[in-house]
Amino acid sequence: MIVQVNDLPGFRKKALRWATTFDTLCYLDSNGFNDPYSKFDTLIAVGARAELTADAGNAFDQLDEFRKNNPGWMTGFLGYDLKNEIEALTSTNHDGLKFPDLYFFVPQHLILIKGNEAEIISDTPEFVLTAINEQDLRPSARQTAINLKSRFSRQEYIDTVNKIKEHISRGDIYVTNFCQEFFAEDVSLDPLGVFTKLNEVSPNPFSTFFKWNGNYILGASPERFLAKRGSKLISQPIKGTAKRLDDIEADKQAKQTLRSHPKELQENVMVVDLVRNDLTRSAKPGTVKTKELFGIYSFTQVHQMISTVVCEMQDGLSNVQAIKNTFPMGSMTGAPKLSSMQLMEQYERSKRGVYSGAIGYFSPDDDFDFNVVIRSLLYNSSNKYLSFHAGGAITYHAIAENEYEECLLKAAAVMEVLGRELT
Repeated sequence: MIVQVNDLPGFRKKALRWATTFDTLCYLDSNGFNDPYSKFDTLIAVGARAELTADAGNAFDQLDEFRKNNPGWMTGFLGYDLKNEIEALTSTNHDGLKFPDLYFFVPQHLILIKGNEAEIISDTPEFVLTAINEQDLRPSARQTAINLKSRFSRQEYIDTVNKIKEHISRGDIYVTNFCQEFFAEDVSLDPLGVFTKLNEVSPNPFSTFFKWNGNYILGASPERFLAKRGSKLISQPIKGTAKRLDDIEADKQAKQTLRSHPKELQENVMVVDLVRNDLTRSAKPGTVKTKELFGIYSFTQVHQMISTVVCEMQDGLSNVQAIKNTFPMGSMTGAPKLSSMQLMEQYERSKRGVYSGAIGYFSPDDDFDFNVVIRSLLYNSSNKYLSFHAGGAITYHAIAENEYEECLLKAAAVMEVLGRELT
């Protein structure tokens, strides 16, 4: 069923409010960004006709089988700690969220919005449309104050970055992504109200509201992990960040400085090399290409340096195997990949979980698209634990104090939405 929509912002808000009445939903919003690889502006998957929950061990095999049995639309997430299935790694750091490593579901109802049209895929499309139109868009209640804490003090973070730089000087690694967790306990959160505000403060092309069994992922990600379009695989790693400035000329200068900054360029090219290497496992020989190097893209909070790497996918390779071959994404690990992941388990103080994993979908035409879970708030309503991470690339030229400030910059939108500074 296809319907014309006159008030797109209102329809999206009503559809999301209706979707939150279900136990399971995945809302993906491009926020109007022009993306040549996107199939839609907004996707809303609601209710679980079938679902898969798995932890590292044989999770990818389970997902492969689940996909074969459910070849239509499917949405879900891959947690970072699936790395323990791919490599000989373990994760023993603190985990307050208790999320599974993998969760996917086949929706009962699916809404695809593109332009001024909304396609409703459901056994009862008229019921869905009526239910959406009946939603009341009254404002959400004001979020109560949240006492945020960090696993690292500023000085502890700086000291740890300098220890990591010693590993780089010794040649153990070239670059890594070091992350820290900000968290709060005994929190009563209004997920819809918080996400709505986050999407207003920081609209990004891979924004996400994901809910299952009382757990929530509220995301404002700017980064694509991996997509498949026909026979082509596309990865768009982000490395390189600069703060947006109110003064137009100063903002232009910040953008230009990012474009020519040696450390940011070094970060980006190292990750591009890593992504190119990862893609060769899934590519037809000789087809891995860097389509764009050091592209500068502007978002509400930051400028980002984004590169695009593509290849032609091997015949006979399953989509799940192609994802596994590149997971976790190079922009969140480092190089060499295994050594970097081992070291970050040693120096980080929390399990990353879904953070620096991926959320996305498989479509009936055998394509898929997954983001990188960054700039995202995660919440377990059962134990009332709230968490978000921020991280940055550490290279030989990294200045520890600047890296700490970059973490706070990346966390700024989430902190603004929560209305709190760190204690």
